[in-house]
Amino acid sequence: MNKLLLENGTLVFASRILEDGYLYIEGKKIVNIGQGTLKVGEDVIRIDVKGKYISPGFIDMHVHGGGGFDFMDGTIEAFLGVSETHVRFGTTALCPTTLTAEREHIYTVLDVYKEALPLNKKGSTWLGMHLEGPYLALKQCGAQDPRYIRNPDVEEYRNIISYSDHIVRWSAAPELPGALDFGVYLREKGIIPSLAHTDALFEEVVAGYNAGYRLATHFYSAMSTIIRKDAKRYAGAIEAGYYLDDMDVEIIADGIHVPAPLLKLIHKIKGPDHIALVTDAMRAAAMPEGSSVLGRLSDGLAVVVEEGVAKLPDRSAFAGSVATANRLVRNYMRLADVSLTDTVRMMTEVPARILGVDSTKGSLQQHKDADVVVFDTDLEIYLTIVEGDIRYASEKEL
Repeated sequence: MNKLLLENGTLVFASRILEDGYLYIEGKKIVNIGQGTLKVGEDVIRIDVKGKYISPGFIDMHVHGGGGFDFMDGTIEAFLGVSETHVRFGTTALCPTTLTAEREHIYTVLDVYKEALPLNKKGSTWLGMHLEGPYLALKQCGAQDPRYIRNPDVEEYRNIISYSDHIVRWSAAPELPGALDFGVYLREKGIIPSLAHTDALFEEVVAGYNAGYRLATHFYSAMSTIIRKDAKRYAGAIEAGYYLDDMDVEIIADGIHVPAPLLKLIHKIKGPDHIALVTDAMRAAAMPEGSSVLGRLSDGLAVVVEEGVAKLPDRSAFAGSVATANRLVRNYMRLADVSLTDTVRMMTEVPARILGVDSTKGSLQQHKDADVVVFDTDLEIYLTIVEGDIRYASEKEL
């Protein structure tokens, strides 16, 4: 059994910071947490983190790719490559996410997830698949391929759900014909319905909320807002997301998809209890800027990465995020003037609660999984520990 003691650290809890702290791990679990010195046996690996922060591991509910790989590539190499990329930036657990595609390829990706699951020994762990599409609003397709966008098909989605027990969330537009029944069915199966790429009016989002859509995928991105029609104004999905107190929202906090004034507004209205930070990262995350592809290499969307974001080649719109989890935390803190404790909660405790894994992940507590990250004041990652296993150690000295 691995035994590991992190000492002389600054522990990050949900509502407080504890200096001169230690965290003791045996096997896959946190066994002891405290302040000062802990006496342990000689068989324990001791690591002096020299005052750096010891935080719960980051949980990313929405990841498409990174390190030159995309889950839509549909290969074991891609699945492992994405996870081994994001673990370097503090992500201890993530949800592999699809893009809109033909039915056969969705099955292929689900097959690869199952096949790759026992092989994932070096990267972030997986908390289940997130299907984004194909039931989206065509007017809000964003960088999703319009060829495959369609309305919910009862036979199709029931077959997909019966095919795999690894689907934990599914993003769709709640205003589409059949989308409310789809949301109810997902809830019955223990899957999270999430509104996304939606052109819904306020009332349609409220109806979706009542049908189970309690999470907003990449809030503000590909989402309706106030429109004017026949001299009258109508509220959209963004306004409904604010109005519904219990609606959780996920934010791509790269500082580009959602600028600083909106980050501040979201935090003021929703508060840290209902905000989850997500990278929504594509294959170009952690890669040099330049040309890339959103989606699978064979027929994905050509994009250009510059100024910290992926764009369409004509620069008319964003085409994906290249963020990493540590960048989200750093940006949200600085751009929205939010405390470290609140920001870390949005990257750990909140997604754990949304995904239903908060009994084992998302905070530093005895008997929880030893998913831990060590970082400095600039959010540079020094150690990423996944279930007690050191899966990333920076070359920089602690």
